[in-house]
Amino acid sequence: MAQGHMIPMVDLGLLLADRGVSVSLITTPFNASRIRTTIDQAREAGLPIRFVELPFPFAEVGLPEGLENIDAATSMEPMSAFFRATSLLRRPLEQYLREQSPYPSCIISDLCHPWTLEVARNLQVPRLTFFSICCFTLLCIHNIWYYKVYDDMPDEHESFVVPGLAERIEVTKAQAPGFFDMPGWEKMAEEVREAEFAADGIVVNSFRDLEPIYIESYQKAMQKKVWTVGPFSLRNKSVAAMAARGNRASIDTDQCLSWLDSKKPMSVVYVSFGSLTKMNPSQLMEICLGLEASNHPFVLVIKKSETSEKVEEWMAAGLEERIGSRALVIRGWSPQVMILSHPSVGGFMTHCGWNSTLESITAGVPMITWPHFADQFLNERMVVDVLRIGVSLGVKEPTYWGTEAGHSAVSRDDVERAVRNVMDEGEEGRERRLRAKELGEKAKEAMEEGGSSRANMTHLIEHYTRHAMESMESNGD
Repeated sequence: MAQGHMIPMVDLGLLLADRGVSVSLITTPFNASRIRTTIDQAREAGLPIRFVELPFPFAEVGLPEGLENIDAATSMEPMSAFFRATSLLRRPLEQYLREQSPYPSCIISDLCHPWTLEVARNLQVPRLTFFSICCFTLLCIHNIWYYKVYDDMPDEHESFVVPGLAERIEVTKAQAPGFFDMPGWEKMAEEVREAEFAADGIVVNSFRDLEPIYIESYQKAMQKKVWTVGPFSLRNKSVAAMAARGNRASIDTDQCLSWLDSKKPMSVVYVSFGSLTKMNPSQLMEICLGLEASNHPFVLVIKKSETSEKVEEWMAAGLEERIGSRALVIRGWSPQVMILSHPSVGGFMTHCGWNSTLESITAGVPMITWPHFADQFLNERMVVDVLRIGVSLGVKEPTYWGTEAGHSAVSRDDVERAVRNVMDEGEEGRERRLRAKELGEKAKEAMEEGGSSRANMTHLIEHYTRHAMESMESNGD
């Protein structure tokens, strides 16, 4: 239960409901409150989707009330208790599903819920694992594990080439840690891997034309069907749906659109680093100064966890006066898909979470990459080395979740240089922008009638509908 996992899962549930499939989307009260507008929109549209709110057992594991999403935690300390509490949802979930009529035909569960494997077995229904990560990154993680790359690698900062890939991809262990591959989390890592291999299939928020070789190779490695049915964000076509996606926007959408409308096409840099990264005041100031020096208009998202008196005083004391209307600062949750889809946006400085990365690809916007942790460094390699639609800020050391990016992580000069590089109208910049635009067009085609993702969704629905019918017949129902 983190925004990078929940947002695409909600989109997936709505996409299935759009096709007439009856969906129960399991969540908790706090997380449901964040998507209340989306829930209301689905009900008003008469979609066959129920948002089921199971009480989160925070008290049983000693967590504070309301800590039902990872971004509500301020450090890694409560995470072990958080995942224990999540696994305690097994019995209420199983009870809910047993009481449903018609009986569930399939469970799709996030990779972080390996305990749903037992639920599916008890109910005797198929279970699919959902990954909010691309097949390139999934294959990298699998190959590193399969070839035992880390067994003889004591130095986590030693670089190596990921085995078994078409391209030469070089990373370090610190940059590619895998799933829960850290001291104290060995049992969780083993359970996640077991659930992945035991799944009846895998659902991925990607599309065929983005990474055909890696989809095929990952499917072959897992020896099961990999259903690429994205990009999910393309379901949100109206401004209202884009603005409500994931959480309530912290800025009036009309005000945001009015500011974007006032800028030239492809002139604006959008800067946002996801829901879990955290910049300290000094680093935020360096970012602002680099953006100012680039002379490009920009939208900067500052999360509530990053807001401080020091930054606010510094901005009010000179920056806002110097840059004037050239900057739009959003304090809180940003309507990201709406912004990236606007014609004035020409570049995206991102932490390389897969949701943000795919949203940028879908909008045809090239990226400035600043990975922090988890899968983000591998996603950066996908953007920069494989797709060649991004410019790296050159960050080599991960900033672990729950800690702030240090003052010297990226300088104002680094920011200015990268922005000018991505927004450049020279030959290299034009080719990068053209590649990004072509991928954006292919993303849209994938979700349209006759597209690969739409066809995969049809086949997925037909496959598990047929499986459910056969199960009913064999049981004499």
